[in-house]
Amino acid sequence: MEPFLFVVLGGTGDLMRRKLLPALARLQKRFFQRVPFRVLGVSRRSWNDDRYRRWIREALDETPEPGHQPVVSHFHFHSLPETSAGAFAALRARIETLERDHQLPGNRVFYLALPPGAFGPTVTGLGEVGLNRSRGWTRLVIEKPFGRDLDTARDLNATIHGAFDESQVYRIDHYLGKETVQNLLVFRFANYLFESAWNRDRVHSVTLTVAESIGLEGRAGYYDGIGAIRDMVQNHLMQLLALTAMEVPVAFDAASIRREKLKVLQSIRAIQPEDVVLGQYTVGRVQGREVPGYHEEAGVEGTSRTETFAALALHIDNWRWHDVPFLVRTGKRMPRKLTQIVVNFRSPPVCIFESLGPCIPHGNELVITLQPDEGFVLMFDIKEPGEPLRLRELPLHFLYREAFGTLPDAYETLLLDILTGDQSLFVHALETEQSWRLYTPLLTAGLPVHPYPAGTWGPPEADRLAERNGTVWRVFDGGHPFAGKGSSR
Repeated sequence: MEPFLFVVLGGTGDLMRRKLLPALARLQKRFFQRVPFRVLGVSRRSWNDDRYRRWIREALDETPEPGHQPVVSHFHFHSLPETSAGAFAALRARIETLERDHQLPGNRVFYLALPPGAFGPTVTGLGEVGLNRSRGWTRLVIEKPFGRDLDTARDLNATIHGAFDESQVYRIDHYLGKETVQNLLVFRFANYLFESAWNRDRVHSVTLTVAESIGLEGRAGYYDGIGAIRDMVQNHLMQLLALTAMEVPVAFDAASIRREKLKVLQSIRAIQPEDVVLGQYTVGRVQGREVPGYHEEAGVEGTSRTETFAALALHIDNWRWHDVPFLVRTGKRMPRKLTQIVVNFRSPPVCIFESLGPCIPHGNELVITLQPDEGFVLMFDIKEPGEPLRLRELPLHFLYREAFGTLPDAYETLLLDILTGDQSLFVHALETEQSWRLYTPLLTAGLPVHPYPAGTWGPPEADRLAERNGTVWRVFDGGHPFAGKGSSR
């Protein structure tokens, strides 16, 4: 790995403290011990290097793994109180001084850990003082949300491309950094047994669930007015769907994978209002604890119609997936944290055991759990011992923790990819715009928002949506038999 300077704009924020700093510290222990590097935290605060390093030390003391303190000496601080040309010129001077003092070759990462409204001015400021180019490589990292609708996403892309080439841009979606998401491609394309059945002839339906047990956690200022479609569906769920449904890429590289993902997004049929269910949580119990409803959360207006739950039936109009419904849902204050893809295979066309006793064959189900209890479960029918003949559905499972122990954090994986120049797990500009093209009409459609008690799987209207598409929502618990169906369990 080449020496580098990692610049975090928003270097004293919550993202830096909770995610980026622990990931950088773990990478330093695993990969960077012989690699010259520096981290420059940038924010409006009037701190110096010593004060920043105290903050870094305190943050690292909160991480569960010991032994991160040696990385502290690699951190520096620069105050950027405004986005004027003079302020960015001073930032450039500080960067060049650090590179000169520490014999760095000019390889730079600019990570925008900033509020979305600051993305455009910051990118413009970096470009105006020439920080979009260097004698080494320069990479720009942008967190979600990437725009609020199609127009704002296009405007942001135009601003970025006014200063940076697309080859320099890394739009980060931390869901794509999970080992299990990456292994989804390996599972599909390295195991012909499944890839040959991965089509409308063998698959009846696909369901994707991204559930959160938490509520707003003090983030009403961000979330209220944003909602589940903007916060989760347009980005995380669409990326997971694209990876699940994409064709085999010609090569396992960024350009080939992105090309196939984009084709999936372009093939999704225009979403009709009757294929969407929105919800908002009310008072309830989550994991044995009583929690407030959305309108009782601090900072939320009592008349807010912001959706905290969304379920959609999507249809991919291409040769592989024609007439196979993809049901996606996400929500806050659900029974537990869970990200899961369930591929429902078709049932046998004829039950040959009917004359011997009750015969209810199930379609096989492949369950891909991305968090927690990462792994795969294949549900299949067996004969129960004894008479009369009865079929029973049981799991064949693989769990990552049993085979490999603890998996790397998603940010750890993504930061390493940024530093090595691998864009495979990052979102292209065309993907963001195509996804917004699908969802922008829904934002102003005035769809009803149905209540659901906190601690449930969403409003009953979501169950009816699944039933109209010939399926049910299935929830599986790690490597064990299914934990429930629908939103009521």
